[in-house]
Amino acid sequence: MGFAATARNTLHLSVRIGTAMTRVEDLEAALQGRTAINLACGVIMAQNRCSQAEAMEILTRVSNNRNRKLRDVATELVENLSGDTVGTHFD
Repeated sequence: MGFAATARNTLHLSVRIGTAMTRVEDLEAALQGRTAINLACGVIMAQNRCSQAEAMEILTRVSNNRNRKLRDVATELVENLSGDTVGTHFD
């Protein structure tokens, strides 16, 4: 009985750790994507002299027309302009 209880607790802890690690990876990916989207919006705002909402509409329209994820379109735009990969301050 004692061994079964210890094994159950260990398994429960392992599942919780796995869930937490997955959550961290998802949040890091979201931050990376959000950085690229914000930078791309800034570029579009500067090029078109428009508001952030209008820049986001343009970026979303391009994403939909190309049938690609918004973060991928934004990353491509920023990387083509800068010649470097998009990084975050959270690295």
